[in-house]
Amino acid sequence: MLKVQIYREGSAPFKFKKEAEIFFGKDLSDEEKFFGDIEIVGEILNDGKTFVARGRATCSRNFFCDRCLEPSSGEIICDFEEEIDDENISENVADITELVRDTFLASLPIQNLCREDCKGLCPVCGKNLNTEECECDRLIVDPRFASLKDFKLD
Repeated sequence: MLKVQIYREGSAPFKFKKEAEIFFGKDLSDEEKFFGDIEIVGEILNDGKTFVARGRATCSRNFFCDRCLEPSSGEIICDFEEEIDDENISENVADITELVRDTFLASLPIQNLCREDCKGLCPVCGKNLNTEECECDRLIVDPRFASLKDFKLD
């Protein structure tokens, strides 16, 4: 899908704009998926021994915030620099589809947040603390240490 004509010497610049849904297919669930266009810009360099693809890929994605559980969206920007396997080169054309797809999937954050200062949900009543406050006592004592609160020092 992303094929670049390469040269035995020098570099081969490339620029792609692909629809995210077609590019990723069924790789992600409906709740967390890329949307819009993926823009990929870079070059393939021949260093005399191997071919190296480097560049930047950008796309938008939908997700649910891990703290407040609200739907959100954001942009993923991935810089990549990877050696191209010989199996992805045929007749002076390099296929970088897998390389770019893997780069996007590996760059997904471990924790999805709608914003850096997301307050999340109240553990007692479940209200979204970003939109409203509650009067709940949120101090949760670990039951293994609960008896220590009665411990008195002389």
